Amino acid sequence: MDRNDILVLLQRKPHAGMDMLAVLGHQFHSAQQLVRIRANRHPNEVIEEQATAGEQIADSVASFGGSWTFISLFALFMIIYTAVNVTLGRRSWDPYPFILLNLFLSMLAAIQAPVIMMSQNRQDKKDRLRGELDYDVNRRAHTEIQGLAHKLNSLGDKLGDIEELLRPKV
Repeated sequence: MDRNDILVLLQRKPHAGMDMLAVLGHQFHSAQQLVRIRANRHPNEVIEEQATAGEQIADSVASFGGSWTFISLFALFMIIYTAVNVTLGRRSWDPYPFILLNLFLSMLAAIQAPVIMMSQNRQDKKDRLRGELDYDVNRRAHTEIQGLAHKLNSLGDKLGDIEELLRPKV
C-alpha cells in the first residue's frame, strides 16, 4: 500500500482517516502496555532469587540490628546485666567497671559491622539493578514514542495532502 492508495481511499471515504488515527492510537496504547509489562520485573525479586544463605542471614541480621525491637531488647539486657552485677557486689561475675560486658559488646560490634556492610552491599546491587531496569524501560518507551510520532507525522502529512486535493479549486 503506497501513498496514492491511501489518497484514493480517503477521497472515497473521508472518515477512513479517523479510523486510521484510531488504529494508531490503539497501537500506541498497546506499546505502552508492553513497556509496563516489561517494567514489572521487580529488582528485589531478581536479587532474592540469586541470594545465598549467607546473604539472607546478613539481611536478617541487619534488619533486626537496625530496629527499635533490637534497641529496646538490648537496652533492657544492659539494665538487667548491670543491675544484677551491682546488686551482687563482690560476688558478681563481672563487677564494676564491667570488663566482661565490654568484651562481649566489642565482639558483637566486630561481628555485626561486617554483616551489616554485606547487607548494604546487597542493597547497593538492588539499587543498581533498579536503575538499569528503569533505563531499559525508558529507552524502550522512547523508541516506541519516536516510532509512533513518526507514524502520526506521516499520517498528518497524508491528511494534509488529501485536504488539498479535496478543497474546491477556485
